Amino acid sequence: MDRFLINGGVPLEGTVQASGSKNSVLALVAASLLTEEEVVLTNVPQVQDVHTMVRILEALGLQASLDSTGTFTLAAGTPTNLEAPYDLVRTMRASFMVLGPLLARCGRARVSLPGGCAIGARPVDQHLKGLKALGAKVELTEGYVEAQADRLRGGQVVFDINTVNGTQNVLMAACLADGTTRIENAAIEPEVQELIEVLTVMGAKISGAGTDCLEVEGVSELGGLNHRVAADRIEVGTLLIAGAITRGDVEVTGTSPQHLASVTEKLRDAGVGLSIDGDRIRVRGSNPLTGVRVKTSPFPGFPTDMQAQMMALLCCAEGSSTVTETIFENRFMHVSELKRLGADITVEGRTAVIRGVESLSGAPVMATDLRASASLVLAALSARGETNLMRVYHIDRGYDRIEEKLRSLGARIKRVKD
Repeated sequence: MDRFLINGGVPLEGTVQASGSKNSVLALVAASLLTEEEVVLTNVPQVQDVHTMVRILEALGLQASLDSTGTFTLAAGTPTNLEAPYDLVRTMRASFMVLGPLLARCGRARVSLPGGCAIGARPVDQHLKGLKALGAKVELTEGYVEAQADRLRGGQVVFDINTVNGTQNVLMAACLADGTTRIENAAIEPEVQELIEVLTVMGAKISGAGTDCLEVEGVSELGGLNHRVAADRIEVGTLLIAGAITRGDVEVTGTSPQHLASVTEKLRDAGVGLSIDGDRIRVRGSNPLTGVRVKTSPFPGFPTDMQAQMMALLCCAEGSSTVTETIFENRFMHVSELKRLGADITVEGRTAVIRGVESLSGAPVMATDLRASASLVLAALSARGETNLMRVYHIDRGYDRIEEKLRSLGARIKRVKD
């Protein structure tokens, strides 16, 4: 397993380009199953999750590729195999989104129950509830979801909870359903809005974009497209905190600031000097950091995917801070590892109380999930001495060559292959 060796205490300085959104790409790749025409996506991040989705399409009998320039291409064609196997789907939850498009396009699908980071219960019951509302017959056998429908039909879907992947899965299926579908309590995250934009270009008829109530008028077929993927708001936030936590001066370009307003507002509250100019966001860490209260919530609230990184920053802030996690019940696994670096954190239920320390110190630590690994990298960048971060395959799932980007800013970080 690869690991990172990080020697902290160096203020990061310079400019770095944001990669395309990992979470958006996974849904867009799934959406490519809805058409028999060619689909091309550019600005695609070179992360493990995207490569896994490419392998899933190949397992379905399609010709898919992701080249070194970040261009994903799905050749025109029709799936010849309608099963997404356990060996691939078990590694990430977003792969379950092939179920809706496969069912809508081919009339049936067999998809393994998904895996991914162990950050809490993330059941797929809302996905299945939505597909059943569109007339699908769904069975669970031997760890696989088997769905069938000669032709999906429009219906009313009311989600019990906010679910990004569930909204995307049902939305894609509804595009080829017979009649009109109404989706209530839909997620409004930027990744959902980008999917709506892409589906519309492909020929889908969707109204209500930007709201939690979507209406989809089904069509008989969708066409191909060429689309540039928007910036990854979570990577942008992580890089901004890298600049702030090292008391450096970092500018991230190619961003969508409107998608990160809740994060940039909290950074300002914590004393980080921050400026926005078009698609460029710059942080300066010259001011003392101060404690703040953070509570995760669905967009436009503070994203759960930035909770661990913000906690790392608050470990170095004066006074006390609180971080309350409302989305996932088991997303504090990074706390014990941050404490190994010298952080003072107490967890009380779904709230972590952080008391800022003068400085962190390097130590051996272990990544437990994707965003937890990012928080440990950030803490290590500010710590005195060397940190040995193990199991970095977690961070490879969602960050495009993060160590190279950090090194370009002056970070002393290297990958060691054991």
